[in-house]
Amino acid sequence: MDYISLLKGEMKPACGCTEPISLAYAAAKAVSILDEFPNHIHARCSANIIKNVKSVVIPNSGGRKGLTTAATLGAIVGRPERELEVLTIATDEDRHKLEELLNNDFCSVELVEGVDNLYIEIIAHNDAQRAIVRIEGGHTDITYMAVNDDVLHETDPIAKESKQLMPMTFDSIYAFAKEGDVEGIIPQIREQIAHNMAISEEGLTNDYGANIGRMLLMDDENPSLETKCKARAAAGSDARMSGCPMPVVICSGSGNQGLTVSLPIITAAEELNKTEEQLYRALVFANLLTLYVKAGIGKLSAYCGVVSAGIVSVTGIAFLKDESKDIVEQTLTNGLVSLSGIVCDGAKPSCAGKIAIALDGAFMGYKQARLNKSYAKGDGLVAMNVDDTIKSIGIVAQGMKETDVVILNEMLKH
Repeated sequence: MDYISLLKGEMKPACGCTEPISLAYAAAKAVSILDEFPNHIHARCSANIIKNVKSVVIPNSGGRKGLTTAATLGAIVGRPERELEVLTIATDEDRHKLEELLNNDFCSVELVEGVDNLYIEIIAHNDAQRAIVRIEGGHTDITYMAVNDDVLHETDPIAKESKQLMPMTFDSIYAFAKEGDVEGIIPQIREQIAHNMAISEEGLTNDYGANIGRMLLMDDENPSLETKCKARAAAGSDARMSGCPMPVVICSGSGNQGLTVSLPIITAAEELNKTEEQLYRALVFANLLTLYVKAGIGKLSAYCGVVSAGIVSVTGIAFLKDESKDIVEQTLTNGLVSLSGIVCDGAKPSCAGKIAIALDGAFMGYKQARLNKSYAKGDGLVAMNVDDTIKSIGIVAQGMKETDVVILNEMLKH
């Protein structure tokens, strides 16, 4: 399998939470294929999109939240070629226009059932034209685009998904990260280090959300490595969920997962004086392993993505420390079977708390592995090998679809 191409396709910078930014991108794209700015836009979204946009602050929006804000600001700003960084260039004039359009019901939103968990359709129209842009399966994956009756682009999302989910195994990922040629992905790894460290520092320095990252370091003059790892990852999420416009390099379509899988490993490499190559290979391992674990779970689901990313991150620390392959495997398995089941109730400040909890539990799993106290095969979801355990976790996550509906219905009451 071409792991370099896979990583290049996944490790992209994003400004803000990826679901509202995907919505903004779709709106920008719809406006770009019209001859004149629309009179109205209508956003048709899956439940998971609505869940992940409802409570998160939209970057450069003046502190506003919600689907109509994301779609409207994307339409105003335009520039779809910027993809998940589409809102980085929003100006004061754009924010004034946003307020005006929101006050005039420029955008409407509809829940669409029976579609991919990641589904966005924007219908934009003016007096002469009607544009449709549809995104399915991936945050920038446009599967349909048309103006009036003229179809400009159409692809089969099922065929695309099947092509993306090429076979992966723990052993192949481990071997590639240990000995493979990773030179082709080093620019993206360096970008992940630079961007994710920068927003983490922003979260530790300033007041964002519930300040989970800063709180973890409070009254601790000599924090442990584990505490530093949790604080840095949580602080990045603190800032990002509260509208900080600084970019994050994502993993599996998620900025929070990108932060969670990378920052603890970067922190451990600093503390342990590891070489650049050791750090790069550990990050290659962890990013690929996150994609593998999430392939069965899905990009969006009722299963909280930062949980799997936190488990993988600590597994990556074991890899960084050159632990035996058995210990690395057991760290992953222990974490997955202990922590799976934490639900996703959308993007918002409490994501930072879940990051800290996931990392804390994953470190316990790592300690179990080192002390030869790992869970036995056949205990609960512990399968006969690590690949089958990962598969079982994915099946459980897919079985949480009804939970997803219940979560959204409860969220919409508040």
